[in-house]
Amino acid sequence: MNQAILFNDDLTFDSEQDAWCFTALLSGQAITVYFHSIELKQLHEISSCTKFDLEEIVELWLEKNEPEGDTIHIEMR
Repeated sequence: MNQAILFNDDLTFDSEQDAWCFTALLSGQAITVYFHSIELKQLHEISSCTKFDLEEIVELWLEKNEPEGDTIHIEMR
């Protein structure tokens, strides 16, 4: 687990981005993470298990990528 990232408990659907998102602190910087997924878009609510899975996806993404600015867009298929 990446100790440099702290996830906030604010998972919501952003209709402007057409994606689920939550905020986090990454090494002291506030970021917003967007999950672009056709399957997720169809959900009205996301369970705790799915939320933990999304957090793990972010951690894996960060192992291979560096965020540019204060947003991360993750395309899920």
